[in-house]
Amino acid sequence: MIKRDLYLHRLIDRMNNGSVKVVTGIRRCGKTVLLFDIFADYLRSTGVDDTHILKYTLDNIKMRRLRNPEKLYDDITAKLTDNGTYYLFLDEIQYVDDFSELINSLSQLRNVDTYVTGSNSKFLSSDILTQFRGRGDEVRVYPLSFSEFYSARGGDKNEAWDEYHLYGGMPALFERKTDEQKTEYLKALMSKVYLSDIVERNRVQYPDEMESMVDFLCSAIGSLTNPKKISDTLKSVKGKSISDVTAKNYLNYLTDAFLFESAKRFDVKGKKYFETPLKYYMADVGLRNARLNFRQVEENHIMENVIFNELKIRGYSVDVGVVESKETVDGKRRLKQLEIDFVANKGSKKYYIQSAYEMPTEEKLRQEKRSLVKVGDSFKKIVVVKDNISPQTDENGIVTMGLINFLLDQNSLDR
Repeated sequence: MIKRDLYLHRLIDRMNNGSVKVVTGIRRCGKTVLLFDIFADYLRSTGVDDTHILKYTLDNIKMRRLRNPEKLYDDITAKLTDNGTYYLFLDEIQYVDDFSELINSLSQLRNVDTYVTGSNSKFLSSDILTQFRGRGDEVRVYPLSFSEFYSARGGDKNEAWDEYHLYGGMPALFERKTDEQKTEYLKALMSKVYLSDIVERNRVQYPDEMESMVDFLCSAIGSLTNPKKISDTLKSVKGKSISDVTAKNYLNYLTDAFLFESAKRFDVKGKKYFETPLKYYMADVGLRNARLNFRQVEENHIMENVIFNELKIRGYSVDVGVVESKETVDGKRRLKQLEIDFVANKGSKKYYIQSAYEMPTEEKLRQEKRSLVKVGDSFKKIVVVKDNISPQTDENGIVTMGLINFLLDQNSLDR
């Protein structure tokens, strides 16, 4: 079993806190295994008896009769035979009619600690706020990080990265032995699971146009874009005609379903956000590559996507940094916007991070660091390069570190 210690500890930290624990993330990323196997094993290790761990897999046909909320409630309460704490796991809660009423009723039982999961297109983070009336506590689960992937795969780290940056971190890939099997699995997930679910849930009228937009986003990960640019590109390149409003709606569907995630641009010195354009990154780079038939496997862009996902997995909020600098061009003073790939925040911690695929020459490295130098505050500044190097600090306090060291060391930002 692949260790998911980061998420296990997040569940442990939320035990018996009075809220419903809502485990979200794209389908097949390991939510059910995390809850039913890994977390359940932890509970047993602390002395919780099996009779106090109640599991319901609601997408199983044998559970059909319990999809009625009143029958499910009665079945659960009938198993509460003493005053001890019961841990209730409800998998694929969206199969229950009016599940919000059920959850609200369960939350009134003082000796029941409730954990629920739901598939991406039918159980979104936005639903938590509306359905559970403030009683939901979300634990977001991602596909395997590189460190989780490597802990299961082992072997040469560079070979592991070559495999990871191509096929990504969907857990079931370990059951596929050949490149062909992995490719077909990822393609099927994209078309038959994720996109079909989004079309069904949102009653998308023009699925072909939405799929063209998915192709555009996959091809342009890490590039600034907005609904108008997407609309214009689809018209000129694909011959697809969708309005700005429709493009915006499709973007919302894709991000609500956890398939893509956006990063806003943040004016570091002005302390304000730019509403548009945004950058979009994909939840799993293997899904991205499969969607493009492995035709655009640009390791530099994939590396940037992986770094973004790693920061999100570690619990940071992530923005794209913008630093305005006055520079002389052709004898004229002009205001120029310099970009920082990521500004990562968590509590009082802040990091400025640049992704650089190749170890730059001195001149190129100076260019990469220019925006970091212009920030002018004391928070840590880091350049992550593909090369396997130990962290090095320059005279400006800027740290350069290797990608694999960054990904495998959970405390790498503080080294």
